[in-house]
Amino acid sequence: MATSKKPWGGRFTEPTNQLVEAFTESISFDSRLYKQDIQGSIAHSKMLAKIGVISKAEAKSIEEGLIDIQAQIDAGSFEWSTELEDVHMNIEARLTDAIGEAGKKLHTGRSRNDQVATDIRLYMRQASDDIISLLQALQYNLLESASNEVQTLLPGFTHLQVAQPISLAHHLLAWNEMLERDVERLQDCRKRINVMPLGSAALAGTSFPLDRDMTCELLEFDRPSRNSLDSVSDRDFLIEFASASSVIMMHLSRMCEEIILWASESYKFIEIGDAFCTGSSIMPQKKNPDIAEIVRGKSGRVIGNLQALLVLMKSQPLAYNRDNQEDKEPIFDTVDTVARSLQVFAAMIPSISYKRETMYQAALKGYATATDLAEYLVRLQVPFRDAHEIVGNTVHFAIEQGKPLSELSLDELQGFGSMIKDDVYDVLTLEGSVNSRSHFGGTAPVRVSEALEDAKQRLDSVQ
Repeated sequence: MATSKKPWGGRFTEPTNQLVEAFTESISFDSRLYKQDIQGSIAHSKMLAKIGVISKAEAKSIEEGLIDIQAQIDAGSFEWSTELEDVHMNIEARLTDAIGEAGKKLHTGRSRNDQVATDIRLYMRQASDDIISLLQALQYNLLESASNEVQTLLPGFTHLQVAQPISLAHHLLAWNEMLERDVERLQDCRKRINVMPLGSAALAGTSFPLDRDMTCELLEFDRPSRNSLDSVSDRDFLIEFASASSVIMMHLSRMCEEIILWASESYKFIEIGDAFCTGSSIMPQKKNPDIAEIVRGKSGRVIGNLQALLVLMKSQPLAYNRDNQEDKEPIFDTVDTVARSLQVFAAMIPSISYKRETMYQAALKGYATATDLAEYLVRLQVPFRDAHEIVGNTVHFAIEQGKPLSELSLDELQGFGSMIKDDVYDVLTLEGSVNSRSHFGGTAPVRVSEALEDAKQRLDSVQ
C-alpha cells in the first residue's frame, strides 16, 4: 500500500496529484504568518502541559524547538515545502524532525481550522495597530502644515466652482476629520479581531479539557470565542478590516485628487517637493504629481480586495471550507497597499509649499462673497429668497462690468437694494467673509485656531 507524507495521509492510498499539489498549496503566501503560528503553538503547548495532556518537559522542548525554527525563518535558512501545503504543517513537520515524539503531540486538541483562524487574527491585530499608527503620523504632518496656514485664504469649491472663501487650515482640518474617522473605524474593528478562536478545533470543540482562558491570556486576546462552529468559519473581521481600509484609500484618493488639481498649471495653488514628483521621458518641462496619482490608483485595488472577500464568503455554508484559503492574498495585499500608501503620502505632505497669493487671487475671482452679501441683506430684514435674487442680479452686473463685488460702488450696489449701506464692504472682503463665520465648526481663523488645538489634543491623547 502506498503511503503519504502528509500529516493527514493515513486515510489515503495514493499520493496527491502534482497538479493538485501546486493548485492547493498556500505556503507561497501564508508563510508570512509564521510568527503568529509559532506564538499560538507555544501558548497552546503551555496550556496542554497545564491540563496534563503533555508533560512540562515536552512543552519546554516544543517551545525551544519552535523558537529555534523562528530563528531559522528569520535568518532565511528555513526551507519551505509545497508538499506540506501551508505554514502550519511546514512548521509542525520541522518541529517533529527536530524534537521527535513531543512534536507530534503539539496538535492535540486543535485543528488547522482554529489554528489558521487564530494566526490570522493575531496578524490582523498587529496590522490594525500598525495602520492606526501610520494614520496618526499622517494626521500629525497635516496638523503641522495647518498650523502655518490659519490665515491663508483660498476659494472653497462646490461642483468644482468657486463657492465661498475659507481658511486653508480649515481645509486641511477637513482632511484630518476623515483620518480621525478612519482611526476610529479600525479601533472598533480591532475589538472584533481580538477574539480567540483557538480551542474550537475543527468545528465542534474537543473532548480535551482545554483551558481556553489561559490561552486567551497568553495570546493577549480580549476573550475566547463563544461558538466553535462560528469561530472557525468567521471571516467578518477580515471583511470589516477591508471595508475600513477601502474607506481609508477612498479618503486618500480624494486628497490626492485635490493635490493633483492644486499642483496643476490651471490652479498653481501648491508646489510639491521634487523628491515626490517625476518628470516626462519626452517633455523636459514636466513635473508630474506621480505619488498622488499612484495612491489614487491604488484605491481601486483595495476596494477590489473588499469585493473579492465579500464574494468569497457569500455562498459558504458552515463551517470551515477550503475556499477560505483565498482570504489571505487579498487581505495581505490590502495591508501592504494601505501601509505603503500612508507612508509615502505622509512623507509627501511636509514637502508641499502653498502659494498663498495665488490662492487669495483665485478666491477674489469667483464672487466668493456673494453669500455674504445675501446674508447681509437678510440681517436687514430682507427675506432670504428676495436677498438671493438681489445678489444674483448684482453678480450678473459685476460680471458685465468685470469687477469683483467689493469694487462696485455704493451707488451701484444700492441700485439693486436701497437698504444697502456703506458697512456692506465689511462683508464683501475675503477677510470679512471668513471672519464672519465664527460659529463652532466655521472657517473663521479664530475658530480654526481653536479647532487645530483641539485636533492636536485628540491626537496626543490616543498616541
